[in-house]
Amino acid sequence: MTEIFEGKNPVIELLKTSHPINKILLASNIKPDDAVTEITRLAGAKGIPIERVSRHIIDKQSITSTNQGIIAYAAAKEYVTLEDLLTLSAEKNEPPLYVVLDGIEDPRNLGSILRTAYASGVHGVIIRERRAVGLTATAAKASAGAIWYMPVASVSSIPQTIETLKKNNLWVIGIDRSGKSEYTQMDFRTSTAIVIGSEGKGLSELVRKRCDFMAHIPMRGEITSLNASVAAALVMYEAFKQRSR
Repeated sequence: MTEIFEGKNPVIELLKTSHPINKILLASNIKPDDAVTEITRLAGAKGIPIERVSRHIIDKQSITSTNQGIIAYAAAKEYVTLEDLLTLSAEKNEPPLYVVLDGIEDPRNLGSILRTAYASGVHGVIIRERRAVGLTATAAKASAGAIWYMPVASVSSIPQTIETLKKNNLWVIGIDRSGKSEYTQMDFRTSTAIVIGSEGKGLSELVRKRCDFMAHIPMRGEITSLNASVAAALVMYEAFKQRSR
């Protein structure tokens, strides 16, 4: 299966990995700059063909409409298993820290969460197989390249996955306005899974019941919830702060 990845920085980050790339399309009228030079250099070093084509051809292939005159055709990002994540955490010799996404549907939110997860030291992200967004080109672009470095597991059931994590001695903390404690009162220094709900519905009732703790993000005014990626970022950086002490 082949995916399209678009934009200068996402393609540069893709080229820095060992991920298979079939070819790169570059608009014939693109202005040479440092990013274009770097893409040409990296592709040349790896023997990846670059085709110069009319801009309208690239725009026609584009999914995000913000391609900056460049797209790459690459093998789709592969998911890891839950067991892989547990092994990776053990190799880091750190208490596991995962983010579990209960039905995120906007690829831009997923990409943003992956970007913050990578920057804040999260070991892996867990998403639902169905009724949720996957690792699409839009998510890849929003992640600014983090998609290639952050392990992502796709699971059939979030509630069952939570039970598996608990059996592996992780505390599961759900982030929801129904939580009695503030998220800053949680202890993220131990083995932890942070659960973030979908953009519209938040956490499902079944997932709430499986969590060990429920915590909320305090807010003022009439708005009752934050964007999912913003909420996730606040909690991930609280975990980062606690683990950096």
